[in-house]
Amino acid sequence: MAYRRTENVVRKLAEREQTILDAAQSIAGEEGMGAVQIAAVAQRADIAAGTVYRYFPSKNDLVAEMIAGTAERELAAMRAAADAAPGPLSALAACIATFAARALQERRLAWALTAEPVDADVDTLRLKFRRALVAELEKRIGAAVAAGHVPDQDARFAAPAVVGAVLEGVVGPLAPSGGATREAVQTTTLLALRALGVVDARARGVVAQCVLP
Repeated sequence: MAYRRTENVVRKLAEREQTILDAAQSIAGEEGMGAVQIAAVAQRADIAAGTVYRYFPSKNDLVAEMIAGTAERELAAMRAAADAAPGPLSALAACIATFAARALQERRLAWALTAEPVDADVDTLRLKFRRALVAELEKRIGAAVAAGHVPDQDARFAAPAVVGAVLEGVVGPLAPSGGATREAVQTTTLLALRALGVVDARARGVVAQCVLP
């Protein structure tokens, strides 16, 4: 007779897997993606390295799952903020502001998950996250264009430019230090809206309505 896992066993396995992923994310946020190694993750999770390998056969498997989980949370937050906005332009501003605010709040992690120099295999995994960010912003820019709130433009080119501007502005090596600030999020969001063709007075009004930290 085949062994069937009970609900309690399944729950415990899922909890252990999440503990491992949380440990990996914690290390990435503190020390960078290069520090995410099986031994270090096992030590942080207070389990044996062999246990980690039972869930993730290789470091890249672990990193891939960690990036996917983080991407899902970040995109969900951006969508929730945009969907709660009263119109396409406000939705675009909320999407950008949420992206900037969350990246700034966990600056080291955001850098590790998007742009920190790493090996080619990890970089390929991270590219999926950046593409998902671009796709979400492309959708919001397209909706704002269709509604006549921003000048006609090709969102396929505008979206990656916005992603690059936000990342360089708040988490890149040239970004000012000093922690998460409301001013940094507002400035970055205003810059993006201006670049997309929203006149300054209106851009300021829209940003002021956004829920910012």
